[in-house]
Amino acid sequence: MTASVTPPRPPARPWVAVVFCTVGFFALSIAGLGIGSLWTDSDVIAVPGLGQVPGIIGMLAALAVFALTAATAVRRPQPPYTGVVLVVVATWLAYVLVTGLGATVAAADLGAGFAVTGGLALGWQGLVLAAAALVAGWSAIALVRTRAAAPRWPWERDADDGE
Repeated sequence: MTASVTPPRPPARPWVAVVFCTVGFFALSIAGLGIGSLWTDSDVIAVPGLGQVPGIIGMLAALAVFALTAATAVRRPQPPYTGVVLVVVATWLAYVLVTGLGATVAAADLGAGFAVTGGLALGWQGLVLAAAALVAGWSAIALVRTRAAAPRWPWERDADDGE
């Protein structure tokens, strides 16, 4: 019996990793903000009377920036994990600044915009969003770098696999 040698698996395609991890980033962000709001018994945007629009616009901007910077980070064949720094910082900035701008427009008050921006930048909300971007961005890079095979049960392996 000769054991067949299987060629190494190709890594995940960059666009697949970006799409998969952008969805993961969104899910982690929403879950983290919801759980954080429950734990702290506070609203994500603590300025009253603004409604949900500034938060929605900020999250959409964060999603777009995450996808663009993650796509930039995974362009090379063996992307370095340090590329996640750009993803985290740009995503965090987009969320904080666009949400603050949305609050300024919604309230027609510059003070409300500054209050929202400062609250998100220095509060637990910004930390949650940065952590979600870190996990999802690192995952995108890891998907492109690794050549791991799908997990298989012991009875799924062939006798010739040598496993």
